[in-house]
Formats: sequence, structure tokens, C-alpha cells
Amino acid sequence: MATGETDDRQGHRQRLRERFLAGGLEGFHDYEVVELLLTLATPRRDCKGPAKAALERFGSLQAVFEAEDRELTAIPGIGATNLFGLRLIKEVAGRYLEERMIHQPRILNSRELMDYLTLTIGHRRRECFVAVYLNAKNRVVASDVLFEGSLTSSAVYPREVVSSALSHKAAAVIFAHNHPSGEPDPSGEDIRVTKKLVGALQVMGITVHEHLVIGASGHYSFAEHGYIDRFVREAEAVASEP
Repeated sequence: MATGETDDRQGHRQRLRERFLAGGLEGFHDYEVVELLLTLATPRRDCKGPAKAALERFGSLQAVFEAEDRELTAIPGIGATNLFGLRLIKEVAGRYLEERMIHQPRILNSRELMDYLTLTIGHRRRECFVAVYLNAKNRVVASDVLFEGSLTSSAVYPREVVSSALSHKAAAVIFAHNHPSGEPDPSGEDIRVTKKLVGALQVMGITVHEHLVIGASGHYSFAEHGYIDRFVREAEAVASEP
């Protein structure tokens, strides 16, 4: 490779980074964002071409971040090592939102919760079941991925969920899982699992505030549709039986 060509690429990278340091991502094209991230683990090769190819292949910045490794490395110029920046940015963003939820001095709001859940599980290729634990003041104390895979009664063990909530000294829990199909409407199994968990946690004095189903087209709230209150009443009726 000619020295002049190498110098041009190094100069381009430097200008790209200086633009970012001066004004963040304001004015950046999506392919330039991908290019910037690819350069983190690509010492010398051109990253503009692969970045443009990735955007053309997947259609959006979000889709690039959500693509699987094998899909990305099928693009000429993107290898296993180059994926570092793309993977790092998504994980850092998820950690940042989680830390902000946990350490803020005020009560969690629904927008912050949805931002966190959408980023961390909204576009995963497999179902992922998450619990967000709250204290008696409804402040987040922790969040856990309880399991991955289809949400079924046979896959969910209420005793393990209760144990996890108790280990975090939780007074309340918010559940969430994603639908890889993109449609957030709950399945019959989603409803049965939620009922089982509400009943198991209520026995231990732990409140279930919500179960959210996250899809690409939006989200579904069990609380807003009356399921949580209904399951609480049903659990109370069972507990009061002689």
C-alpha cells in the first residue's frame, strides 16, 4: 500500500474523531457512525467502504447494531476483530441506562424504563425475560436477565424468581420480555406465566407492578389491560379460602 494512501486514511480517521470530539454525532451520517466504531479495532484498513456496505445491507444504524456476528463478518472488510466497537457501544449504552435507573435519587419513570428495556431486549433474536427489582420507595435496586428462550410455564420456576427477588431485598418487581416476531400482544402462555408469578410473589409480600412485552412495533402493558389487578384479586381469593 502506498504511503500517501495510508496517510490519507489516517488523516480521514483523525478528522472524523476530531469532528466527534468537537460536537458529538451532530451532523454525522449513519455510515460515519459505523465507520468511527469500526476504526476502534481496525488499525490501518479503510472502514468507510465496509461501513457503507453494512448500512446498505441492514438498512439502519439500529439494525447494524442488532445484527449477528456471522451476518456482519459476511461483509468484506469486517472481521471478528472489527466487531469490537459495534458490540462495545451497545453494551456500554445498556450499562449506562441500567446504572442511571439504579443510582438516580428519584423514583423511576416509565420513559426511562422503556428506554432501558427497548435497548437491552427489544430487538434480540431470542426471547429474553427480565426482572427489574424495586425497594419500598419504588426505586430500582437491581435488574436481572432471568432466562432466555420461549416464555413457557415449564421454563419459569416461580421459586427461583422469588429467591432472586428476596436476594435483592425487593419490595416490588417489574417483569419484561421481548417478542422477536415484533408484535407485542401477549400469548396465552405469557398470561399464564404472569398469573403464576403474581401469585407466588404475593405470598411472600412482594408486589408485581407490571409485566411489559416489548416488540418492534411497540409494547404491551399487563397492568394497563387490567391483568395485574385481576391476578392479585384471584390470588387473594385463593389465600382466603378455608
